[in-house]
Amino acid sequence: MANLLMIESWLQSTGLMLPPLLRESGHEYVLVTRDPDLYRLPDGTAHPVLALAAEVVVAETNDDAALATAARDVATRHPVDGVLTTCDYYLPAVAVVAQELGLPGAPAEALRTATRKHLVRGALAAAGVPDVPFAVAATWEQAHKAAADLGYPLVVKPVDMNSGTAVRKVTDESGLAIAFAEVTGPERNTRDQPLERLALLERVLEGPEYSVEAVTRDGVTRVLGITAKSVAEPDVEAGTGFVESGHLFPAPLDPADRAAIEEHVVAVLDAVGLTHGISHTEVRLTAAGPRLVEVNPRQGGGYIFELVRLVTGFNPLRVLVDLALGREPAPGPAAAASAAVTFLLAPSDGVVRGVRGAERLAEDERVAGHELPAPGRAVRPGDNNERIGHVLVADPSGKRAKAWADEIVAGLEVVVDAPATV
Repeated sequence: MANLLMIESWLQSTGLMLPPLLRESGHEYVLVTRDPDLYRLPDGTAHPVLALAAEVVVAETNDDAALATAARDVATRHPVDGVLTTCDYYLPAVAVVAQELGLPGAPAEALRTATRKHLVRGALAAAGVPDVPFAVAATWEQAHKAAADLGYPLVVKPVDMNSGTAVRKVTDESGLAIAFAEVTGPERNTRDQPLERLALLERVLEGPEYSVEAVTRDGVTRVLGITAKSVAEPDVEAGTGFVESGHLFPAPLDPADRAAIEEHVVAVLDAVGLTHGISHTEVRLTAAGPRLVEVNPRQGGGYIFELVRLVTGFNPLRVLVDLALGREPAPGPAAAASAAVTFLLAPSDGVVRGVRGAERLAEDERVAGHELPAPGRAVRPGDNNERIGHVLVADPSGKRAKAWADEIVAGLEVVVDAPATV
């Protein structure tokens, strides 16, 4: 049995699945959080990360010094064997605490770079890694000039948010003004951390999108596999962003493209300085070769971690725990030749009345898991935060998973009532 320190947690997906996995593995963890009330399910009951914790310590997790003090206090009462989180916003804090307690982890500076998109671009430039032309703007004047230099169309994104939040494609100056205001307006993220309020402007990358799931230990990176990502292109007029509508693992790639993508991602991770940890790096395979979309020094979201587990036997959440404990990750049994997830997207703004065709899911042996929106849920088209459900499919012997997942979701109809007008 190991004793872990968990610094905050994601609320959905990996946040729901890690606590029972730790319990099943015989491990215990202390949750350190600034706000225990955040960890409540919609029905008011305790979130698993709260309910299964051996102890809950309330501390200001947005302050490294206060967090380090709280961690040292926990370590005086019982051993701490590793530090982890499933929440992107606390990855640098985990690195700080790991260094403070002499536990396995990546350098804190590397995590600060990896979680700031503009710093990643700067690191690639310094290392000579081929990259997309970009600029960083703190003011409208800087954004206007950068757009003139780069040329339209452009992608505009915040440098320090996740889940595709406020990532917009713009084709002209008026679109740029709207996107710049959206990126630089918010002062704090959902965890009350101050935002840098900087806009990253990038040339649009053309080509299919992939993500590379990898493990780095002692500075050596091992690729677990490549995921093919279906991305719904943004609707500029409607103001929607890039929404990932589905994933397929493993990606159907020829050997040369696979090798090029893997080599590029290893070069990206080296440039950032990530020497320890699991990573989920998104790239586009352009005519000039692979180019980075963004690097995420954590397991893939959007149920990619489950696709990887089904096909390779590597459970990325177990990998996360093994790395936190300084252990070499090992795979379990694989269950599928291919696995895919297709997401339900809101057809329009409104309130869900129901999902037609949902009764067929329980009888379909191809379905490995699913989640549907409950009646009464308010929905709207937007970014990845606005996906309203999913169907996960596994093919035990072939490469049919994505076709099956798309077919099943096409047979579902989300019925949405228009929002009431005053």
